[in-house]
Amino acid sequence: MTTLPSRVLSVRIERPYDEVYGFLTEPGSSAKWASGMDSSAPVTSAPRNEFGVLDHTVHLPGQDVHVPMRVVRNGDGTEVQFTLFRLPDMDDEQYAADAEAVTKDLRTLKALLEG
Repeated sequence: MTTLPSRVLSVRIERPYDEVYGFLTEPGSSAKWASGMDSSAPVTSAPRNEFGVLDHTVHLPGQDVHVPMRVVRNGDGTEVQFTLFRLPDMDDEQYAADAEAVTKDLRTLKALLEG
């Protein structure tokens, strides 16, 4: 058994939890903020739940990538947390680029919901 290196990337959003979770569970909402979610890769998502779990699996050719994601109450606002795993075939530069892309997407989400 092997574990992968990981980082939790997060963003605070000054909007109520129910609004943020509701937006993120709307079909097609990821196209508005997540640049890495193109329509060519099928995605299986966790069903709506009371715990803010937004885990999803991206089905790529030859591999499925599990993406843990959470929406957490933070005072009157919300925290969105994204766990980024370093996949076995990634070098340091690729992992850093992935982290930067996710961070940019989370900032886009924040701007969209707070705008």
